[in-house]
Amino acid sequence: MPRPAVQTASITKLKSNNHFQIDDLVAVEEPLEIRIGSGEIDFRIETKIAVTMRTPGNDFELALGFLFTEGIIEYPEQILSIKYCTDQGKELQLENIVRVELNPDVDLDFEKLKRNFYTTSSCGVCGKASIEAIHIVCNQSNNDQDFKIDAKIITKLPEVLRQNQNVFEHTGGLHACALFNALGELQIIREDVGRHNALDKLIGSTLGSIKIKGSVKINSSQTILLLSGRASFELIQKAAMAGIKIVCAVGAPSSLAIETAKSFGITLIGFLRDDNFNIYSFNERICF
Repeated sequence: MPRPAVQTASITKLKSNNHFQIDDLVAVEEPLEIRIGSGEIDFRIETKIAVTMRTPGNDFELALGFLFTEGIIEYPEQILSIKYCTDQGKELQLENIVRVELNPDVDLDFEKLKRNFYTTSSCGVCGKASIEAIHIVCNQSNNDQDFKIDAKIITKLPEVLRQNQNVFEHTGGLHACALFNALGELQIIREDVGRHNALDKLIGSTLGSIKIKGSVKINSSQTILLLSGRASFELIQKAAMAGIKIVCAVGAPSSLAIETAKSFGITLIGFLRDDNFNIYSFNERICF
């Protein structure tokens, strides 16, 4: 049985100078460890990739999206299987460990794994080094200038996102991201306590993996990505890896997010609220 995304907490509530005890719903936050199995079928090597604090649910999508946006795999067909696993004596971690079995012909760069991936290996050096590191593994085209969206469609997206944030509605404690088509129709939405986890779940669900129930193949270059919060470098990096060309954020973008968007041909929109927004790069995709 899947672990719940929400749980009940007993709280003391202050309202209009009165305080009282009630039960409230809060978003669950638990660790998820991602492992990969690689090498020859008869001699598999297990590598612990990462541990992330996430909201339970869509864990296989999260693992797949993470491996894809980190450049460890290029397409879902490189995966033999995805499953939960437990170590003997650690039964309490049931469904908090995911192991992804890779095809024997997948060549892993273990030195890169030891450096904690390219998105963080250049941390503390400079933004330019971070962007150049993405270019090394990103196979997406910087073109796709023919994809254009009416500005009026853009302004309607946040309300659609809010209406479909099921867990957020009850807890107020989750980030969300969603993909829309050119008509502004919602395609996929995912929520999580971590912004990067929500996006990895979203991207993982669009890769068309037959190993994940409900996974569909979507041409991400013809979609609009909406983020419920601010646009950071790590989120634009993941969008670039997925080939997404229009990214909208309810909050503000960072300077490195803007620089990354410009480097990868991404139209970046921020402060999308109350029928207003700012365009930071490639405004030719937005029709006024």
